[in-house]
Amino acid sequence: MEPGPPGSSRPTEPGPCLSSQQGADQAASASLQSAAGAQPGRHSLAVAAVLPAGGCGERMGVPTPKQFCPILERPLISYTLQALERVYWIKDIVVAVTGENMEVMKSIIQKYQHKRISLVEAGVTRHRSIFNGLKALAEDQLNCKLSKPEIVIVHDAVRPFVEEDTLLKVVTAAKKHGAAGAIRPLVSTVISPSADGCLDHSLERARHRASEMPQAFLFDVIYEAYQQCSDYDLEFGTECLQLALKYCCTKAKLVEGSPDLWKVTYKRDLYAVESIIKEKISQEICVVTDIEEDNKYVSHLLEEVLKSELNHVKVTSEALCHAGRDLQQIILDQCYNFVCVNVMTSDFQETQKLLSMLEESNLSILYPVVVVSVHFLDFKLVPPSQKMESLMLIREFAKEVKKRNIWLCGLLISYPQDEQEH
Repeated sequence: MEPGPPGSSRPTEPGPCLSSQQGADQAASASLQSAAGAQPGRHSLAVAAVLPAGGCGERMGVPTPKQFCPILERPLISYTLQALERVYWIKDIVVAVTGENMEVMKSIIQKYQHKRISLVEAGVTRHRSIFNGLKALAEDQLNCKLSKPEIVIVHDAVRPFVEEDTLLKVVTAAKKHGAAGAIRPLVSTVISPSADGCLDHSLERARHRASEMPQAFLFDVIYEAYQQCSDYDLEFGTECLQLALKYCCTKAKLVEGSPDLWKVTYKRDLYAVESIIKEKISQEICVVTDIEEDNKYVSHLLEEVLKSELNHVKVTSEALCHAGRDLQQIILDQCYNFVCVNVMTSDFQETQKLLSMLEESNLSILYPVVVVSVHFLDFKLVPPSQKMESLMLIREFAKEVKKRNIWLCGLLISYPQDEQEH
């Protein structure tokens, strides 16, 4: 077993230290304790997750395994890990990858600052990979900080949009019933062909459901099932809930899942994932200015225009003062789009202050950050040559910050200062 990079197991903060989630995390943990019947003074329910990530992605038809395919220049599996890391009460995340991809996975963990991740070598099939992950949680090993959980979540590395609400539902149901899994209505009718390729019979679609992920189990139930199951099951099976039923007589509780639990399977799904992620990170814009009254007036007008033009986007306005506490909180809450207003300055000092804050926050590690630097210049006072120098300065600075996944654009607006009051 690979324990992952130093310090990767059991941190005090989940995932990259970007989001101010402590209050929400505590509330979720409290909800989980309540749902699991925990009493005051008792330890919270121990929950871990296992992600099989050893597939080669044959159906996708690309040379790179789909879990490592880039989405906005970041591997798909990183988004899934981020979704699980956001859930404070998941203590350990075990990822099963092939030996040839072990170093690749380690570099992803390091680059995107993933926490609580441990690596094990994947098996030749999905079930064998899951079994390896369960073994790592069950067995006490030297220099390994993993411990046996009460509940284990099994999730796919290529389902990046799982929400905490769904995870909480399956874990709560597993605590009560021994096993639980997310389901969705069937989209197409399932038919069975005969040996000669003709229709034999069809299933009534309304009576059946599609099994999705995540699934959750009492650890002792699913571990015993894997220990007892046959080589045929390990080689050809895909359904964990069926193993719990077949070998432990545990009937899984089926939980209605959300529409975003779909699995990335084909190449076209990569474009769908990218589109969804872009939509998610484009829902908020922050207009940033300094504390001068003139700038406040200009930024207020700009904010109103953006609100009227982008009625589906949350638009806020904050001052870039020395403390910058309100703006820092917006950055911590993961706003990825900024409009920085520079009034009567050609060296875009305010934009540089904002960019410094963004770089210090490491916000751009996970998603691209877009900054539009707006410059209001009095065309009666600023000569054309100075405007051109400003544009070239922005261009050069944009090249530098792009290396850190920050996309900087410049906009120069010339107007007569004496007309501002009108």
